Amino acid sequence: MSTAVLDEARTIIRPSRDEMLQRAPSVHEFWNTNRKVFESAWAEWEQANGHGGIVLDRSLYSPQLLRAVDTAWNNPSKEGAVADLFEEIFPGVFKAQFFDPAKLRELRAYMERVADSGIPLRPPYGLVLNKGGGMLDPRSEGYLAAPTFQQFYQDLMDHFMRPIARLLFPDIYGYDSQTFGFSIQWQAGGDKDLRAHTDASSVTLNINLNLPGEDYEGSAVRFIDPIAKKATDLTFEPGMALIHHGRAMHASKPIKKGERHNFVLWLYGEHGQIPYQHGAIGEPVSALERWTVPTIPSDGSAPF
Repeated sequence: MSTAVLDEARTIIRPSRDEMLQRAPSVHEFWNTNRKVFESAWAEWEQANGHGGIVLDRSLYSPQLLRAVDTAWNNPSKEGAVADLFEEIFPGVFKAQFFDPAKLRELRAYMERVADSGIPLRPPYGLVLNKGGGMLDPRSEGYLAAPTFQQFYQDLMDHFMRPIARLLFPDIYGYDSQTFGFSIQWQAGGDKDLRAHTDASSVTLNINLNLPGEDYEGSAVRFIDPIAKKATDLTFEPGMALIHHGRAMHASKPIKKGERHNFVLWLYGEHGQIPYQHGAIGEPVSALERWTVPTIPSDGSAPF
């Protein structure tokens, strides 16, 4: 499974961990200089069956979610069935089954093949440096450019995340044309936690990719309500997702045993715009408007 471009990509010397942590100018230059090589390498990796023939499509989703979302796209007036699947488990934080736990093994196997491909994949700098994670969106340097994954990723954002976010958080409409995403791997003895923070997003979707029976200890997501002066530690099962405003204060508690795998996905407006005022909602948006895909192109910039 070796081609000239794949060989070239695999032998390019990567920046050191310290250089990436310090955001050295040479790191930015590294990803930009080699962008076309890496994009071509991912395409050749896929053509050479590097992904092992694993299919990423809508069969990976929870059947209930898929049925409700498809129905709403065909008839937006029936979007209430989508909202009914989401339970508010902390003020402004909703939980629902997103991926089918029985199908998660395929997605995880795909991501493991990605990690073993030998093609440089940029880790999320915003998490100190999560060496087990990678950037998913084309706006990011060193992103996962495999065509099959990109088709799956864009469908996830356009067909599922955006209309669901608009339904649960009406104030984000108009601040949701831009996408951003990364994967994380929390592991005891490695990248294990993240201090309290808010996201530079209008809305954040956090999906647990752990397999059934792939248990870990600790690593709860702590949500903090500074007004009510309370905090709650939340956990979520394989294939489950948490969705919340980016401004919601949250942290990842230390993982004590095992590993936790996640996709973290963001929506926001052009040039990083997010809703300005808590609870403020502009002109009412119809169900028909919610179930649309913005025509505004990517602004090309990444939050980190």
